[in-house]
Amino acid sequence: MCCVILGIDPGIADTGFGVIEKNKDGNSRCLDYGTIKTSSKLDLPERLVILGKELDIIIKKYQPKIVGVEQLFFCKNVKTALTVGQARGVILYVIQQNNLLVAEFTPLQIKQAVSTYGQASKLQVQKMVKLILNLDIVPKPDDAADALAVAICSANSARST
Repeated sequence: MCCVILGIDPGIADTGFGVIEKNKDGNSRCLDYGTIKTSSKLDLPERLVILGKELDIIIKKYQPKIVGVEQLFFCKNVKTALTVGQARGVILYVIQQNNLLVAEFTPLQIKQAVSTYGQASKLQVQKMVKLILNLDIVPKPDDAADALAVAICSANSARST
């Protein structure tokens, strides 16, 4: 039996998403990836509504069994951290509204799951995502590659099997 997993890298301007399918043999393949973009010309509440609606469309299209979300890490810019925190809140709300299992992972856990090294560079993680999912190229933009890494981490966790 296959399991569809959605990974999310939260942001307000660009929220990365990656959809993978894990088969019964434990192998994963990429179904889709990209970003949900919101314009900086819009007010924050409008941007959050767009994020929520677009994420709901992705969930309805792919019907994942589990959704992995990257946790916030310490950010030098408090204003950015608060805004991303609000985006995460909308993301978690939409996941709950769709009655899905959510798994949250720290950047360290995601790096370890993908590259086996918690201090791996962004490029190392992206190259491992390409290798694990047997992609022709490193996924772009970075937010989408990060979301695929979250999905892989979710697939590797005991909660997604």
